[in-house]
Amino acid sequence: MFARFIVRRLCQAVPLLLVVSLLVFLLIHAAPGGPLTLYLSNPNVRPQDIERLRRALGLDRPLWIQYLSWLGAFVRGDWGYSYADGRPVLERIIERLPATLELVASSMALGALIAMPVGVIAAIRRHGWFDRLTAALASAGISLPVFWFGLVLQIVFSVWLGWLPSSGRSTLGGSGLVDRLEHLAMPTTVLALVHAAAWSRYLRASMGDVLGQPYIAAARARGVPAWSVWLRHALRNAVIPVLTVAMIDAAIMVSGAVVTESVFAWPGVGSLFTDALAKRDYTVLMAFLMMSSCAVVVLNLGADLLHRRLDPRIGSGAA
Repeated sequence: MFARFIVRRLCQAVPLLLVVSLLVFLLIHAAPGGPLTLYLSNPNVRPQDIERLRRALGLDRPLWIQYLSWLGAFVRGDWGYSYADGRPVLERIIERLPATLELVASSMALGALIAMPVGVIAAIRRHGWFDRLTAALASAGISLPVFWFGLVLQIVFSVWLGWLPSSGRSTLGGSGLVDRLEHLAMPTTVLALVHAAAWSRYLRASMGDVLGQPYIAAARARGVPAWSVWLRHALRNAVIPVLTVAMIDAAIMVSGAVVTESVFAWPGVGSLFTDALAKRDYTVLMAFLMMSSCAVVVLNLGADLLHRRLDPRIGSGAA
C-alpha cells in the first residue's frame, strides 16, 4: 500500500515538473533584453560577430526546439555554460550551494528551537496573555519585509553596537568557528524568525486540537502528570502537520534566500541568481529556477511520505 502511494505521488510529480520547466523557459525568454544584451551595448563587437554568437548559442532556432534541447540537456546533467563568464552552470551552482544549505539548515534549527516551546506554551495557556503576545509577535514576524528586517539588524548590531560583521560568510584571512558563527548570526536570525512565527502558530493550533481529544482527557483522568500529557501524548501527534509544513518551507527557504543573501552579501545560490538576473544570464537563471522548483516538488513529496508514514490513514481513504 505504501509503495503504491509512493508510485502514485511520483507519477503526479513528473508532469508537474514538466509544466514548471515549460513555464520557466517561456518566462525567461519573455523577459526584456536577452543573453546578448551585454554584447549589443559594446561598440567593439561587430553585428556579424553578434549574429555568429547567436547561431553558436542556438538562439536562432525555433523556440520549441530550444526548449526540448535545453530540457534534454538539463535532465542529463548538462546545464550549459554561463553567458557571463563561460563557466559550466552546474559548477557555479555546486560552488555556491554549501553556503545556502548552511544558511537554510541553521535557520531551520533556530526556527524550530523558537517555535516549539512558543507553540506548546501558547496552546496550553490558550487565550492567556502569553498566547495573545506571541500571536501579535507572530503576525509582525510574518508581515515584516525580510530586506527591511535585515537592514535594521545591520544598523543595530553592526553600525551602532559593532558586535557582528555586516556581510559575507567569513572575514578575509579568518576561518575560525567563532568568525563563521558571527557572520552567520544575522542572516540566520532573519530567515529563522520569519518561519518560526508561522510554525509557532501552526503548532499552537494543532496542539490545541489534540489537547481537546478524548484520549488526552482519559490520560488526565488516569493521573498522568501534566508535563507527560503535553509532551508525550499531545506533542507527538500535534507536531506531524508542523513537520510537513517545515519540510515545504525548507525548499521555500532555498529560493527565498535570494533577498537575505543579497542584503548580507552571503555567497550562496541566491546571490548568484541576483547577479545572473542583472546580467541576463539565461542559463544560470533557468538552472536556478528549475533547481528551486525541483526542491519544492521533492520536499513536498517527502512531506507527504513522512505524513503518510506517521499517519497511515492519509491517502488510504480512512482519514
